[in-house]
Amino acid sequence: MREFIVEADGGSRGNPGPAGYGSVVIDAATGQTLAEAAEYIGVATNNVAEYRGLVAGLRAAHELDPTATVHVRMDSKLVIEQMSGRWKIKHPDMKPLAFEASKVFPAPQVTYEWIPREQNKHADRLANEAMDAGKRGEQWSASGSTAELDAADARAARAVAEPKPAGPPGDAAAGAARARAALSEGRAAHAAASAGSAAAGSSGRRGAAESSGGGAVRAGAGAEVRAGAEVRAGAEVRAEADVRAASVAAPATGWGPADMGAPATFVLLRHGETPLTPQKRFSGSGGTDPSLSDVGREQAERVGAALARRGTVQAVVASPLTRTRETAGIVAAHLGLDVTVDDGLRETDFGAWEGLTFGEVRERYADDLGAWLADPEARPTGDGESFAATATRIAATRDKLVAAYAGRTVLLVSHVTPIKTFVRLALGAPPESLFRMELSAASLSAVAYYADGNASVRLFNDTSHLRP
Repeated sequence: MREFIVEADGGSRGNPGPAGYGSVVIDAATGQTLAEAAEYIGVATNNVAEYRGLVAGLRAAHELDPTATVHVRMDSKLVIEQMSGRWKIKHPDMKPLAFEASKVFPAPQVTYEWIPREQNKHADRLANEAMDAGKRGEQWSASGSTAELDAADARAARAVAEPKPAGPPGDAAAGAARARAALSEGRAAHAAASAGSAAAGSSGRRGAAESSGGGAVRAGAGAEVRAGAEVRAGAEVRAEADVRAASVAAPATGWGPADMGAPATFVLLRHGETPLTPQKRFSGSGGTDPSLSDVGREQAERVGAALARRGTVQAVVASPLTRTRETAGIVAAHLGLDVTVDDGLRETDFGAWEGLTFGEVRERYADDLGAWLADPEARPTGDGESFAATATRIAATRDKLVAAYAGRTVLLVSHVTPIKTFVRLALGAPPESLFRMELSAASLSAVAYYADGNASVRLFNDTSHLRP
């Protein structure tokens, strides 16, 4: 029985806005691209475009072999979880599309897997080509597409890009690269040789594609499907697999000098409760900026007393929001320290969701919430701040504070998203890990940053100091 891989994506420039999808069918045994599909679909949401891409990819696979097994790979967490049956489908625009997708192949023949966006470049490029064509008042044309070649070039570039032993303090990927460099000095030469083979193959494929002029046939609903003829060279496949394996490596220990000196240690304190905390409402940097409740002030007192007994904190830095400055002030009084304010520690701006519960957001902004849960680049409704933007801000703040407090222990009083992001970056964990951490009000976490660039998570969500 043949096995196909279907990679699909969709996008909307406005959400809703001008939208398009792209999908590609790949032979699982050889890596050969068998078919491509793309279409500009007018004004639609991201999620609708993603579902349209899924349906088109499955149909293209079905035309090739209706008896094949199909493994669907998409970077849409929403579509993957819904089609796998783990999440309910409530939005009326997506229900018929999901039903349509489920009927192309018998259910036992199809499996679903979420992949990061960078691993879905081929389908992403096709979707963007379709949207670009729509902007010109045209439909996507297979003969003018460079998506397959661009994706091959990106794969070759990843194969060459063996991680170098450099990076900011606390960057887990850089720490892992240092360990791999210490283990094997011959890897760079191997990667360079693989890159040469990949580049030569890519160049040959590009020339063949340009001379052949493509070979598109119509495939229903305005989409086109094109036969492909790319078989990746063995060296390129091996190098790509090697980079994929290396990308998930955890920071190694024991490879640095015997004595790197005292690390910069961040004790991460989430602020005490506010009136919004027990109601589980979105409370970011763009809302009402609530003060601590009586419970929150008592929690801050307990934190201060516990840290004073330990006697290790040498400085206090707080987010500029009222609840963090109040918490920091109470704790600092116990420690006999002043409070410095750093804007980089502020909470994410949740836009129009500020003050709402998760359920209320789901009722009012279902599509935007779905996109936000699936994509770290997605912003909350009303031009809020994406998790990707928050991570960039926190990484810059981390680097600045590590340099300022080298060898010292500093208390950072911040919020849920920044603290989880400090931990995520230290672990080298993917963005979706933010949804898999529980962080209580007035909890303590700790990360140590060493001179060689490695980081060590030493404590997470400790609330023992709040117990009577």
